[in-house]
Amino acid sequence: MTDPSDDPEVSWLAPGQIKDWVSVMALVSTLPSALDAQLKRDAGLNLFEYHVLVHLDASPTGMVPMSDLALLAQGSVSRLSHAVGRLERAGLVRREACNEVGRRTGALLTAAGRAKLKSAAPGHVREVRRLVVDALEPGQLEALGEIARTVVAATSPEAAAAIERAPTP
Repeated sequence: MTDPSDDPEVSWLAPGQIKDWVSVMALVSTLPSALDAQLKRDAGLNLFEYHVLVHLDASPTGMVPMSDLALLAQGSVSRLSHAVGRLERAGLVRREACNEVGRRTGALLTAAGRAKLKSAAPGHVREVRRLVVDALEPGQLEALGEIARTVVAATSPEAAAAIERAPTP
């Protein structure tokens, strides 16, 4: 068997880059799981459902077209539809016609959804602070945010554009 690093058409990672890449993969694998576990334990929501509620709450009308919400929450339209179904059954959101841009369906945050988000947010913020914000040195969070936006722009220009358009919660 030949050594794959002998392929002149591939710019293989250097040893330091491999360590950094493995660290990035560990971050994107372990952080969502840790945040998800806290939300499930303390609020009965998963991380994706929480993000759906956050983005609905950030909307001036409490409503976001489903396709836009999928981009904002970083999930497929199918995944969003299943999550909205669960949130609807819990009385936290409802689907309605959203005629802002053509004939579309939107998700609307209910009063119960707003209350659920208000009760879930403090524990989630404490966990975000513990795992990320307070664990970093000053300036590291800003740098990480810039890096994340750069990578998202490369992996999903639509998601990057949605992030830029979204009101800050």
